[in-house]
Amino acid sequence: MKVVHVRVPATTANLGPGFDALGMALSLWNEASFIQTGDSSIGIQVHGEGEQTLPSDERNLVLAAALQLYALVGASPAGIRVYCFNRIPLASGLGSSSAAMLIGLLGANHLLGQPLSPEEVLILAAQNEGHPDNVAPALMGGLVAAVLQGEKVIARRWPVKPMAVTIVLPDFPFPTRVARAVLPSLIHLQDAIHNLGRVPLVLWALEKGDLSLLREVMDDRLHQPYRLPLIPGAQAAMEAAQEAGAAVALSGAGPALIAFSAQHQPAIGEAMQRAFWQAGLSSRVFHLRVSHQGAVVQVRDYPHVSEKTPPYLFRTSRLTE
Repeated sequence: MKVVHVRVPATTANLGPGFDALGMALSLWNEASFIQTGDSSIGIQVHGEGEQTLPSDERNLVLAAALQLYALVGASPAGIRVYCFNRIPLASGLGSSSAAMLIGLLGANHLLGQPLSPEEVLILAAQNEGHPDNVAPALMGGLVAAVLQGEKVIARRWPVKPMAVTIVLPDFPFPTRVARAVLPSLIHLQDAIHNLGRVPLVLWALEKGDLSLLREVMDDRLHQPYRLPLIPGAQAAMEAAQEAGAAVALSGAGPALIAFSAQHQPAIGEAMQRAFWQAGLSSRVFHLRVSHQGAVVQVRDYPHVSEKTPPYLFRTSRLTE
């Protein structure tokens, strides 16, 4: 029986001033196994993050994306079982929805013999999201600058020095639709100039590993001033990370914060956690690194797969990785 394994990394978008244009892949992975059963059934199981809340039917974003691709190429799914193994927290600012969408598109594309090229998959995912800042690094790996221009995505990888990444995720519901809704429809010219001048400096600092510069220029006036006040303790947590020597920003739309340092320093995450705790929120800390590898797909043939085969046998790595 044909089994397609897909692994997609978490991502952090914006990186301070690079709103909707900059993104970076991180060493935290979701994966899924797609099994073509040959019957008419369609089902999905979720293990790990979100297993108690994510739907187990076609409302699941992984399955919805897979079925979108089948419909796009005019194919009918001849029975699909999907086993998802999630490490990326939901609604965290770490690209969980982009990872889910890419997993679904890539899984279906490989089950069908790759009717779409990687570039076409990227375009479809970016059009679904409305912007490519998460899906591009999730697919390509590393640090990526990308824009959606008409019917195409213009994306380029940017070199980035190895560095430690500390993610602190407060226990605070902050859906992307809410984070988007608080943004103004018009911005001041000076705010646009502020961000435009800092984006190339952020790229230079990440390429050279210049954390001193990164701390100075990882500042934003387009989204963080509107989102941070809605997340209790977030401003204080950012200041605590900066005092501990890190370059820090809101990760994507939040509520997670991302802090860059030369080496993993537990004090950075602890300082941020204290700030959230003083605001009444518990939080989780993730010690990660930049992932230079993007999405990975493996196609294998398992002659003895059956309905009773345990789902964990389809994992390519441990959930605690």
